[in-house]
Amino acid sequence: MAKSRSTGPEDYARPLRRLLIGLLVLLLLGVFLLWRIDSPRVERFRAALVDRVVPSFDWALLPITKAAAMIDEFQSYASLYEQNQELRRELQQMKAWREAALQLEQKNARLLDLNQVRLDPKLTHVTGVVLADSGSPFRQSVLLNVGARDGIRDGWATMDGIGLVGRVSGVGERTSRVILLTDSNSRVPVTVQPSGQKALLSGDNSALPPLEFLENTDLVRPGDRVVTSGDGGMLPAGLLVGQVVMGTDRRLRVVLSADYERLEFLRVLRSHDLIPITDPGALIAPPPGTLDPEADTGEAAAADPSAAGGTADVTEGSPGVEGTDG
Repeated sequence: MAKSRSTGPEDYARPLRRLLIGLLVLLLLGVFLLWRIDSPRVERFRAALVDRVVPSFDWALLPITKAAAMIDEFQSYASLYEQNQELRRELQQMKAWREAALQLEQKNARLLDLNQVRLDPKLTHVTGVVLADSGSPFRQSVLLNVGARDGIRDGWATMDGIGLVGRVSGVGERTSRVILLTDSNSRVPVTVQPSGQKALLSGDNSALPPLEFLENTDLVRPGDRVVTSGDGGMLPAGLLVGQVVMGTDRRLRVVLSADYERLEFLRVLRSHDLIPITDPGALIAPPPGTLDPEADTGEAAAADPSAAGGTADVTEGSPGVEGTDG
């Protein structure tokens, strides 16, 4: 006896799936042909079909519309976030610029205060351009494009418009060399204000030259003003040098007012009243005009009879001569 074949859901699903696929293919093929046929009737049919079907699909397009709106809002939020970050960065830059502006304002105020200092009207100046910087660990000097043809002399002070830079040491026809205050060979007599203490500013090839031979260090405080004293007639008095600071080695040093990092133009102060030293012996000789050479000769003759006319003096005072006169 033969067994009856049992039927299940899968036996109906396969033919139904094939039928649906076939109908879908036919539908798509019909739509393709409908949209590809170039005929006035078909065109009117397509227009009527679109007018009939598309408005009724608003509910189906609603999720797509919402999704598009969400995408637009997210893009807008991302744009706002980027703008916020950019504004934050600009705010940080503005804070830095504000700090720089405050520092420049304070510096400008200090410079304006320094510009109120009036030098001696007799100290006219010649401005020169710095041609070269021969700074080295053992020598620090600069070269100017003014020389003997411009009336420059050895020993004249040079400034950068604010503070003392150094003095002329070596003059050529068209150029001159300026030895800086930081050079190890530089020695400048200065006065510390307001205490009035005299000292010697000695270069040591560092940016902060020390103060030496202070009369009373207890009267000097960091921040005191340092100017040239004019002692020895080497430099004019009252030229700004810098301010006193305490060095890391616990020595009193000077922060120079001149901007040594940007030496472009230097002002050479004419000091015609200063007597240039051309002979090393003049450093220890007495000032000119204090002694009369003829008077010196007479005094020397009186002190030493054998120096000049000693024989006549001896003859005049001898007994033989007195007897002869008598």
